[in-house]
Amino acid sequence: MRHAEVTLDDKFLLKEGRVFMTGVQALLRVMIDQQRLDEAAGRNTAGFLSGYRGSPLGGLDQQAHRARKHLDTVHVVFKEGLNEDLAATAVWGSQQANLFPGALYDGVFGMWYGKAPGVDRTGDAFKHANFAGTHPMGGVLAVAGDDHTCKSSTLPSQSEYAFQDFEMPVLSPADVQEVLDFGLLGYGLSRFSGLWVGLIALADTMDSGVTIDVSLDRHQIITPTNHTLPSGGLGIRLKDQPLDKERRLRTQKIPAALAFARANRIDRVVLGAPRPRLGIVCQGQAYKDVIEAFAAMQISFAEAADLGVAIYKVGMPWPLEPQGLRAFAAGLETLMVIEHKRPLIEVQARAALYDLPAHARPRIIGKTDEKGHPLLSELSSLSVAEIALAIADRLPSGAHMDRVHDYLSRVSAASMAAVTLATEQQRKPFFARAVRIIHRPVCPTVPAPWPASGAIIWRAFLILRRTSTVTWAGRV
Repeated sequence: MRHAEVTLDDKFLLKEGRVFMTGVQALLRVMIDQQRLDEAAGRNTAGFLSGYRGSPLGGLDQQAHRARKHLDTVHVVFKEGLNEDLAATAVWGSQQANLFPGALYDGVFGMWYGKAPGVDRTGDAFKHANFAGTHPMGGVLAVAGDDHTCKSSTLPSQSEYAFQDFEMPVLSPADVQEVLDFGLLGYGLSRFSGLWVGLIALADTMDSGVTIDVSLDRHQIITPTNHTLPSGGLGIRLKDQPLDKERRLRTQKIPAALAFARANRIDRVVLGAPRPRLGIVCQGQAYKDVIEAFAAMQISFAEAADLGVAIYKVGMPWPLEPQGLRAFAAGLETLMVIEHKRPLIEVQARAALYDLPAHARPRIIGKTDEKGHPLLSELSSLSVAEIALAIADRLPSGAHMDRVHDYLSRVSAASMAAVTLATEQQRKPFFARAVRIIHRPVCPTVPAPWPASGAIIWRAFLILRRTSTVTWAGRV
């Protein structure tokens, strides 16, 4: 395509080739492409988008308003939620449309979005909606905006555990390309299993702008042929009883989700080795950090493979598909799980490999090392240097270690210099689009708590010096 033909609408219009877009825009592209793929397959579907703004998804509503004409073209309706749980309830309703006479479409695929605190407060709606299920030509994605380092939140967050409690499969894209790819896989997974599907959104992904492949023919969703669905399917139904929902979810829907993940290789080996010794398992942002760690140590993929390193990239951290992991772990001496925050994959990996014979079961390390000592922190966010150091300590000796030690020495020296040059200066937040600042009555003598949620805490502690604590503000 000639440069003169390029427009800002290409991110939503083009059906092949490469286009520049952000992670937030890729979420809208997921809905647009899902309708296009359905139409190509002879299905007459529509989409419904609702949620409540908050970083790193604070601009999704703005982007949806800007893209209104493109969403209208593919029958995607956008309605901002009054709050997160009412938005989730509305999305749940989109799956019920075809249970009654008069439906205008064969099915409606839905997308909910919200910041991590919104995931927490929406738990009851999520549980009920997930137990009820999705329509076979609908499906639901729940996009959770996480803030690992608490840059714009009252607390650091990790929504995978909440989704696990809701019994919703979780997808973890590593970059903008995977936001699009995993989003469409998520709809396929939701339709096949009858489950709502969570998708993790981090600022590093949502705020990134890159050129990605938007060709529709890339998306070939595979329906598992070795997994038999029960009579009546797994979709939402009328007059469904609570215990029947529970039985179907635990004994049929979750196994169906695992079968779908296997068939579509959501988890996969990205680096094999002729004689693997050290296997690294990672997901999402951690995968990008592992790749950056090897680049920083000046070790190429080919050299890493020669050193006995293999890498297994997990796209669905819960539930962890065990068959692929067992095949990857075969013959390894050590399996290192690298993940940010609390251990989600590591715990499942230990369970998946527990029954292997002792001679075939690798040592599993991650948050703790081979001797049970702390290794990779559960706090804040892992740095590339921390990951590089953990990997370097388990590489065989050789000429490559000179480059590794040079990098680690530079990082150590830079860290010391940063401590030495540290000052009392702070970068104060100036503006948060998703936050309405409210003023409490001035209390002249007693320091008062401030009702805070999200970025509003910035003002409470950084501007109003007399604030002593915070409490939950709540929303209608």
